[in-house]
Formats: sequence, C-alpha cells, structure tokens
Amino acid sequence: MPPERRPRRVMVMSNLITRPATATPADAIAGTQVAHDQRTTARPIDAIGGVAALPPVEPTAEPDAPPGAMSALQRWTLAAVCLATAILMLDIAVVNSALTSIAGSLDTGLTGVQWVVDAYTLALASVVLTAGSLADRFGRRRLFVAGTGLFTAASIACAAASSIEMLSASRAVQGIGAAVMFAVSLALLADAFPSERQRAGALAIYGATIGASFAIGPFVGGALTEGLSWRWIFLINVPIGLLCLAITVSRLRESRDPHPRRVDLPGQVFLTAGLFTLVLGLLRGNEQGWGSTSIVLLLGAAGASLAAFVAWELRAREPMFPLGMLRDPAFAGAQIAAFSISASLFAVFIYATLYLQQVLGLSPMEAGLFWVPATLVNLFAAGATASLVDRIGAGRLMAIGLALVATGLALMTGPGADASWEALLPASIIAMLGTGLFNPAVIAVALDVPQERSGLAAGINDTARQAGIAVGVAALGALIPASAGLGAADPTGFVDGLHDAYWVGAAVAATGAVASLALIRRKAA
Repeated sequence: MPPERRPRRVMVMSNLITRPATATPADAIAGTQVAHDQRTTARPIDAIGGVAALPPVEPTAEPDAPPGAMSALQRWTLAAVCLATAILMLDIAVVNSALTSIAGSLDTGLTGVQWVVDAYTLALASVVLTAGSLADRFGRRRLFVAGTGLFTAASIACAAASSIEMLSASRAVQGIGAAVMFAVSLALLADAFPSERQRAGALAIYGATIGASFAIGPFVGGALTEGLSWRWIFLINVPIGLLCLAITVSRLRESRDPHPRRVDLPGQVFLTAGLFTLVLGLLRGNEQGWGSTSIVLLLGAAGASLAAFVAWELRAREPMFPLGMLRDPAFAGAQIAAFSISASLFAVFIYATLYLQQVLGLSPMEAGLFWVPATLVNLFAAGATASLVDRIGAGRLMAIGLALVATGLALMTGPGADASWEALLPASIIAMLGTGLFNPAVIAVALDVPQERSGLAAGINDTARQAGIAVGVAALGALIPASAGLGAADPTGFVDGLHDAYWVGAAVAATGAVASLALIRRKAA
C-alpha cells in the first residue's frame, strides 16, 4: 500500500447535454473540465476532447509493476473510469436520436420530450458541486460506487417507464448519479497515477474514450431505436454499469480529503429550487399563457429562489459557490462563455434533431448519422487546437470559436420545411468546428485560479454549462408554437419557430464571443 498522502480530486465534464447530448462533462462535445484539490493545478494538454492534465505530484511506488508500466491497480482504475465515462457519454449522445420514438410511444408532445432532456441536465447542474464535497468527505470510491449504482438503476427505470412523467423522474435520478460519477471519476485516476508521465497517458486514453463514445453515440442511439426500441438506449447502460461496479468494488482503493469542505445544504436547496421553477415556467409558458397566474408565480419563485441563493452564498462560511471569484474578469468571462455556448448550440440540438425526423422524414438511424461528421470535426479540432491557447490567447480563441458557433446557427436558418438534410450539414460542421476551438481555451481560463480554488472553479464551470443547456432548451423551445407539436403537426410553424430559435441562439453565442474578448485579456498560464 503506498504511503499516506493527500488525495486529489479531478472532475471531467462533457456539456453537453443533452444536446443530443449535455453536456455537457461532457465533455467531448460540450466541453471537459478538470477539478482537483488545493495542492494541484490543471493545465491543458493536446488531447482528444481537450482533456486537461494535472501537474507533477510526489511519486508513489508501485511494487507490482516495472518502471514505466502500469500496475494492476492502475489498469483496473483506468478500466473502471473509462467504462463509466463510456456509459455517461453514450447516454448523453443517444437520447436525442430517440426523442421522436419516445414521444410516440408515451403519447407526449414537445413539452414532454423537453423534460426528458431538462430533467437530466437540471439534476446534474444542481448537484455536481455538492457531489464533489460529499466524495471528499465520505470517500471517492464509495461515492463512485453509489453514483454508478444509482445511474444504472435509473437506467432500468427509464427503460421500464410507462409514462413521460415516470421517464422524466427517472432521468432526474440518472442526472444525480451522473453528477456523482463526473465529480469523482478523475479523482480516482489522480490517486492511481501519481507520476506526470503515467497520468498523461491515462488521460489520453480517458479523452479518447470521451471522444469516441460521443462520436458514435448518435448512430448507436438511432440504430438501437430503429432496430429494437428506444428503451434499449437505456438498457445498454446496465451491463456496462454492472461491470464497472464489480471492478470498482473489488479492485479500486479508497481515498478521501482529511479536511473536507462542509456541504452547503441551504445553497443546494436555493439553487435547485431556482433552476427548477425557472425551467418549469419557461416550458409551460406557451401552453398556459405568459401572463397567467401560474406562470407569473413560477417565474417569481425562480427569481426569489435565485436571489436567496446569491444572498446566502455571500454570507455562508463555506459557500458552494464563492461569488467573490467572479470579481476576476477572466473567470467571470469564462462562465458567461460556457453558459452561452450551452444555452445556444447545445440547447438547440434537440429541436434540430426533431426537425430532421419529424419535418424532413429521416429515420432515427439516419438522424443519428447526420451528426457524426460534425461531432468528428469537433473531436479533432479540440485535439489539434489545444496547443494554440498559449500562442493566440484563450480569450481570442474562445471568441473565434463562439463566432463560428453563431455563424453556424445563423446559416441553419436557410433550410426550410421542404429542404434536404444536406442543406443543413455545412452549418452544423461550422458550428461544431467552433466548439472544438472553444473547449480547450475555456478549460484553461476556468481553471487559471489560485490552487485552493481549482476544484471549485471546475465545478462552477460545470454548473454554468449544464444550467445553460437546461435554461436554453426551455427558453428556445418557447419560440416554437405549441400548435406545431413535434414538427409533423405544423411543419411550417415549427420551422419558423426553429429559425427564431436559431437567431436567438446565434445572438447568445455572439454575446459570449464579445464577453470573451472584453473580459479575458490575459493568456492562460
């Protein structure tokens, strides 16, 4: 057993999504974040998906492995973390391809499928900061087991859902499990791989897992939905999750922080209540009327809860979100940018996929295949451009990426109700190219904070991403007329509303680009 040392906590998120996948972490498509404790500092490396590397730490002897080779503990840890990452990325990526089939099977409309996405991202955004604190206090392996078990059980519940309400509730539980897994997964790698050289190799494999899982996710989702049933997009998680649990329980070692932060329960309650009532009000506004009593009360409750969250965080001894961190213009700019890309491009994916299936008539597999070129462009652009952060400057690179996202969304307004999928493909590739440029840069800026705040910084960035997706799905969906349904009922009305959503999304992305240039003037260290 290696000598006692302070454990490290690392968290990678993909933003993705539910844009066809969050994810955000991820986040191959949505972005990748890294969190660790007060004695470490993250720096980006040229890895697939923009995964960030950890700095050197004290070496730990591994008596069962020759120099340069992985020990048994390291191999098992890497296997467990990569398996968990694969099911998280697949689950994010496969859902959008199945939304049309889910709607038909469970007899629901646009609001119902919106909740399939938002229930997951809301839970993830609300819980991820607290999940890291719990893991530090009670043990990373223990929490990883709990999160993986919860995610796997919730996947079974999703597959068995007989109503949209049951599916949405199960997706929320999935989101809680995913938050724990995201918050703990790389902490296990950091503990098992103490040397910089070995850790870099492990993170490269981890990043490849993120990118490959997300790239094939849309096709896998479409193939399972079309060949079997939409329920299989959740059932596929079960054997992988059980294998991951078996490895974790039998082969991985425990680690914890001897001086963990307190869990901020009031902050957790206020943040969850504020995000939930805001999204609920936005989703129901079209159906119940924006001036109706229920919508006014919901939006008022959202404002009051979020204001209470801010007030509490300003006075709490150990807040989950120290608002003083936003006094740093670069850090604040990174959160604005992360929120903007999630609330624009990743939020609109759900409606673009419905357009492909309901309006253009593509099958689930064909709709899944449509996104593969764009996700591959994102994957390779992130790896190829990570090294440009120091040369160009993170703020400029983020602005360029967001400008490309805005351009891609604006170009998506061209194809109409009678267009072909080929007309939409160039715009999707441009937007995802921008995402590939954006992710490595925002990671570097978000984590360029004092060492004792690095874990919090990564968690805050994850929260900004997932909250952006949840709010964006609800807000952009409000622009689509309720009478249009999923698109088949009134194709022209759906497309007109979708075009409005594209323009608003482009404006949000452009706002993020301006904020990046104005606030992020230093190069990431």
